[in-house]
Amino acid sequence: MAEEDNQNTSEANRGEQKGVSSGEHQPADQQEDLRHPGLKRLLGISLPITVELGRVRLTVEELLRLGNGSVIELEKMAGEPAELYVRDAKFARGEVVVVDDNFGLRITEIIEWQECPDGFQS
Repeated sequence: MAEEDNQNTSEANRGEQKGVSSGEHQPADQQEDLRHPGLKRLLGISLPITVELGRVRLTVEELLRLGNGSVIELEKMAGEPAELYVRDAKFARGEVVVVDDNFGLRITEIIEWQECPDGFQS
């Protein structure tokens, strides 16, 4: 009985981790897939996640001129989606939002597997 309560609590808290909120509920068949016994060991693995606002290339001279108050102009336009990377592989795009005093990312598009040139193999 206690083991069943722990399992239910664990399943209830899966999507409620700090910093993670799901905007949509998963279809019932996908929820069943997540409960598959073979996946239970994988669900707790942490992966490095990076959100990229933009990029720029600087020469060494430009880099050395940077100081307090310097502004680096990124190649991305304001309002363009930011990219979310999982283990250096592009996974999703979204809108930068503010949550309390922190930045966050509202996912607007999951990148299709075919669009990922390295197929998440970094």
